[in-house]
Amino acid sequence: MIDVFPFSGYPVAVMGLGKSGLATAEALRASGAEVWAWDDSEARRAEAREKGFEPVDLTTCHWNELPTLVLSPGIPHTHPKPHPVAVLARKHKVEIIGDIELLARSERVATFVGVTGTNGKSTTTALIGHILKMAGKRAAVGGNIGTPVLALDSVGDGIYVLEMSSYQLELTPSLTCDVAVLINISADHLDRHGGMDGYIAAKKTIFQRQTTPRTAILGVDDAHSRKLYDELRRIGDQNVVAISAARRLEMGVFALDGILYDALDGAEKQVADLRGIATLPGPHNWQNAAAAYAACRALGVEAKTIAAALASYPGLPHRQEIVAFADGLTFVNDSKATNADAAARALACYDAIYWIAGGRAKEGGIDTLAPFFGRIRRAYLIGEAAESFARTLGDKVPHTLSSTLDAAVAAAHADALQDRATGAVVLLSPACASFDQFPNFEVRGDSFRALALALPGAGKPASASAAGGRA
Repeated sequence: MIDVFPFSGYPVAVMGLGKSGLATAEALRASGAEVWAWDDSEARRAEAREKGFEPVDLTTCHWNELPTLVLSPGIPHTHPKPHPVAVLARKHKVEIIGDIELLARSERVATFVGVTGTNGKSTTTALIGHILKMAGKRAAVGGNIGTPVLALDSVGDGIYVLEMSSYQLELTPSLTCDVAVLINISADHLDRHGGMDGYIAAKKTIFQRQTTPRTAILGVDDAHSRKLYDELRRIGDQNVVAISAARRLEMGVFALDGILYDALDGAEKQVADLRGIATLPGPHNWQNAAAAYAACRALGVEAKTIAAALASYPGLPHRQEIVAFADGLTFVNDSKATNADAAARALACYDAIYWIAGGRAKEGGIDTLAPFFGRIRRAYLIGEAAESFARTLGDKVPHTLSSTLDAAVAAAHADALQDRATGAVVLLSPACASFDQFPNFEVRGDSFRALALALPGAGKPASASAAGGRA
């Protein structure tokens, strides 16, 4: 647990008592702070009581006694409408920060690697952490990837590798990343940022106050990220590195047809063959590998060490994770694909797809997935988005309104058995948030895994957490 500085003897408000909120409250308490913990959920407050916190109602407390509010990143403080507690904090000129800000203030001698992007940030974060540990570096991985940063052990003068969402970046004003990675940008969470410009502005803050020799690493395969890359290059304050999985770069790191190249010094060198790595299927994962390679080179890791570590990467759950085999079918859990752009990355990897999609739709629906419709044998639509997705698919893709995940898995299994298509994959890649039927994407993915393994004749993979698929 991190020794949080400098709140010993002071009251600190913690709003939102999920996993990261409780970790924050416990770290503050252990550091001598007086914790005023609150959550709108009575169940969450009850959990806090079990851990020894007596909740303080932040809607009626004495705000003039508080210097700081640590806000859960999931709670809106600006758009679309600020939470009443955030309104009160601003009214009383109380700073609003997140748990990563507390980490940054407390661990001054550590090296910080920040990773953001609309898609791929969890895999890239995990890859960087895996490479650093294989290289013998003292490193801890946390943030949006799942482990609250204040639950990590101190690394001293080691390295923190942090996945940072746009929500977290907004609440982290003083962090300066030694290596900052922006993989890509596409429309997501626009309601929370007042539109695309606000979303991009939040992502851009990962590069704040970077000066040489700090390094900014940016994907250049989408227009928004490429514009930011050009902007940082013109300013010239820090080292700026381009990465790509779609084009050859004169300077930077790129992957073409599954081969990773290092052109950081302008001399192109082949450094790794990614095509045989089952846990990194498809161009989107090759982009993640390029980003991780560039980050670790910036931290002084040798190319051959990185290549060996990439080959041993174990993968992450809920990201093109093979969860079962049954009757010649492969069941792939891509529950983390909560928007169309993320789902596109999985759909591009397979040729005979029985696709389970739906949930609570994001802005834009699945219109952008039309180029992949030819790969889909049949779609099984669940949740709130089922009918709207059915209208988009129309007569272009056979589809079934399955409503629930269990019905979708059963129907996909039966249809795939009847069709007996070569290389058939039952793919959960919902292109939607989970909150209509599940508390989060992890529970949705775990449910899919359990349903697949319960099928007659189903077996669990002996190894490899992700599908090789079609690159």
